Order: sequence, then structure tokens, then C-alpha cells
Amino acid sequence: MKKKLNDCVILFGGNSEERLVSVASAQNIATVIPEAALWFWTKEGKVHEVSSSELAEHADAFTKEFSSKTAPKAESLRSGLETLKGKAIIIALHGTEGEDGTLQKMLEQMKIPFTGTGAAASEKAFNKILTKKIAAENGVNTAPELVIKDLDPSSIKSLGEFFSEHKKIVLKPLANGSSVGLHIVASTDELERAIPAIQKSGYLPYLSEPFITGREITVGVREDSHHQLSPLPCSEVRVIQGRQFDYHGKYLGSGVEELTPAPLTKEESEACQKLALKLHSAIGCRGYSRTDMILTEKGPVLLEINTLPGLSRASFIPQQLQVAGISVRDFFLEQINLEVRV
Repeated sequence: MKKKLNDCVILFGGNSEERLVSVASAQNIATVIPEAALWFWTKEGKVHEVSSSELAEHADAFTKEFSSKTAPKAESLRSGLETLKGKAIIIALHGTEGEDGTLQKMLEQMKIPFTGTGAAASEKAFNKILTKKIAAENGVNTAPELVIKDLDPSSIKSLGEFFSEHKKIVLKPLANGSSVGLHIVASTDELERAIPAIQKSGYLPYLSEPFITGREITVGVREDSHHQLSPLPCSEVRVIQGRQFDYHGKYLGSGVEELTPAPLTKEESEACQKLALKLHSAIGCRGYSRTDMILTEKGPVLLEINTLPGLSRASFIPQQLQVAGISVRDFFLEQINLEVRV
């Protein structure tokens, strides 16, 4: 039996570094699916059922924590989920427990339908090294890398040698998103500043890659109700000189310009979309995903794949759906009626 949108619960919040993005995603989804229930999962693990007006009234979601005035519905997410009967979960979480397969595994065990990729593929996609390995095995271009598990003298020496070889490098957590903890290093002074910042961040292990010169492109992939995959229009991120596409650039529009559809040739668009489709399938993603890449003179090079990309009004997937002529509401009606992930 097909589910209706009033059979849905939008789950948002969590305790990851991306919980603020999650609130912004939930605000947008709640606007287009007002009949869905709203569950806020707090940093402490409790669940509050909130009204659409309470969520909508929260301002500056990307920079200010959301808190609910209602009494908790459940002391834990699992106990809350145990009360669900015939409902589907629209996952509006991002990062760690929302995107690394932890939540998906719980939902699969409890036989609760949910949107997005299943547990096994989510876990693969969240690990950037494993993603790159799978990508390379499937003919997708990737950059060389160095994994820093600790910042002991030996690791710092290896990182310095890697920087000396490539002159400009990118440092990012092995398992995190939303450009949290990102460092772009183009001098020894910047490297010396980045090392203690990384140590203090608590995000180790870290992935280091050469800075790839080219155009930053991101492409969504959508699975329709017939389980057919199709790429969404490409988006391009243009960073103002002297800035970088960090959290503030990505979500506050500080120092960046986003273009959807990206001003690419037909051949360039098809090459980027082909990469996104290939990786989506190789990882085993379901429902939808978004893949980031750098378009070089020799073609696109993979950065990473996102199994639960942002869904705020300004996020790339909603931008791409609009260009494709698909409403966010229709998109989620389609998503909740894909089969249960087991």
C-alpha cells in the first residue's frame, strides 16, 4: 500500500556537528509537507514532537541552536520509534549518526521505512577513503591521498612531505561533512597553524589530498518510483578569491556564488553526471545522493559523495529539483514509496 505524506515523520536534530544544517533542512521540508509530524532529536538523545509553527519561528538556523519548549515525547530515539505504527521516517539528519549508517541500521532492524540510503551503503559512503577505493575500482578519477590517524612526529613529518610534494593541499576529516574541519593549506605557515587546530578539533583521522585546480561541481542523483536512476542538473560553486568553500560559505553564502544549472557544455555536464551516477550505484545508494567533484581539463575528479545532502531552501538538491521541474513535495512523495530498506 502506498504511503501518504501524512504517514510521515520528519526526523531532525541529533548531536553531530551538522545538527544546525539538519534544522534548516527540516524547516524547508516542513514547509512543503505540512501534514508530516516533526520529531526533534536532541543532543542529549531525547525526542520532542514539535509543531510546525515552533520550528518555523526559529531564526538563523545555520548559526543558532534549536531547542523545543514541549515536554519530551520519548527519553530515547529507539523508545520513540517503538511507538510508530505504519509511519515512514523522512530523514532530515546530516553527519555522523544520521549519515554513517547508525540510524539506518536501527530503522532496518525495527522494520520502519525511511528515505535515503540503507545502513551498509551509508557506512561506506561516510568513509572517504573507502568511497575513493570503490570509486577507483569502478573507473572514477580520484586524487592521491594521505591519511593522518594521529599527529605524532612521524605523521607530522609525512604530512610535511606530502605538502612539499604537492605545494597546496586540502585537509578534511575522514568522516564528517558540511566542510566542518576543512583546511586548505598553501604555505608552511598555514600548515603549522592547521596542525594544532586539527589536534584540538577531535576530528582525527584526517584525509589529505592535493588541491585540484578546476571548477567545483556537485550533482544530485534521484531514484524514481520505478527504481530508475537519473542525474539532476549540475551545480557549480564559485569561490571569491581569498575565500574558501567552508561552512560559512556553504550555508551563509559568504564569499561564494552558486550556479544552478552550472554553465557547462553538454559534454562537461554529461561527464559530471556520469560520475555521480556511477558512484551512486557502486556504493549501493538508494533514493538520492549528491556527489561533489572538481572538473579539470582532463575531466571530473571525485571529492566525495553525500547520502543525506542538505535540503534547506538554498541547498543544492532543492535547487537542482527546481531546474528539473520537480517539486520538493513530489520528490519526497516519490521517496517514501520506494521499498523498505532491509
